[in-house]
Amino acid sequence: MEMLKYKARAKINLGLDVKKRFANGYHEVKMVMQTVDIYDELGFKQSKTPDIILSVAGHDELGSISNNLIFKAAKLMKEYYSIKGGIEIHLHKNIPVAAGMAGGSTDAAATMLAMNEIFGLGQSKEKLMELAVRLGADVPYCIMGGTALAEGIGEKLTALPKPPKASLLVVKPPLMVSTKWVYDALDAGIIESHPDIDGMVEALKNNDLNGIASRMANVLENVTERKYSIISDIKNIMIDKGALNALMSGSGPSVFGIYESEHDAKAAAAYMRDTLKDKKLRAQIFVTEFYNENE
Repeated sequence: MEMLKYKARAKINLGLDVKKRFANGYHEVKMVMQTVDIYDELGFKQSKTPDIILSVAGHDELGSISNNLIFKAAKLMKEYYSIKGGIEIHLHKNIPVAAGMAGGSTDAAATMLAMNEIFGLGQSKEKLMELAVRLGADVPYCIMGGTALAEGIGEKLTALPKPPKASLLVVKPPLMVSTKWVYDALDAGIIESHPDIDGMVEALKNNDLNGIASRMANVLENVTERKYSIISDIKNIMIDKGALNALMSGSGPSVFGIYESEHDAKAAAAYMRDTLKDKKLRAQIFVTEFYNENE
């Protein structure tokens, strides 16, 4: 059998608000999620044994295979749907790790979609999304993709109109930020300013790029920026170099800026590379765009 190939795309948060913390440790959120055209490459094929076989290229800091979300997703699919056959999975990692871009969640989502196809399960995306929340709050969104309002713990999803065409500069500084640490350090009860998520939704409906950019906000920045000032530095450079606005994605430390033209985004990227190189910082830098599958 030939390898079935998938592109597992990253996400950014155009807006991220936290309402409260539940007794179980999860947080009630309200956020606008957006897929971007930065992706991991995965290949899948049935194994001759009943095992889950995972190989990884492109990164050496993913930890043990059994703790990888790809392995967990494959194991969940095998157990939930009583799949007897095994699966071979090869991952080429491109999305930055521990970056606030759902790199692990999108790989898990691709695994569920691929196994649904390979083993002829005939499950809808909606059914897979219901199961996917067992793996993490971002996995259902990664199955859905595109532009979405996420509520609850992130699993209640409403599709939104895609944003206007724009170029994005994404910079991941050489830091590893734990999502759990950021949420644990956030005191949702003392957040002074909440993002205008409803206004962001209206701006998307009105195809208003400036309205989207002006409402970009992320309450988790209050935690991550306080410890890592480079996040503020990167945002300021992006805005100084022509971004309509810049924001940390998720729990960080990745930062993205929205540019009206690819030329401006590439010029800002070149300046960013030189600036961070002078500081001896090896950041990962991408010029990309919003990705909506049915464009």
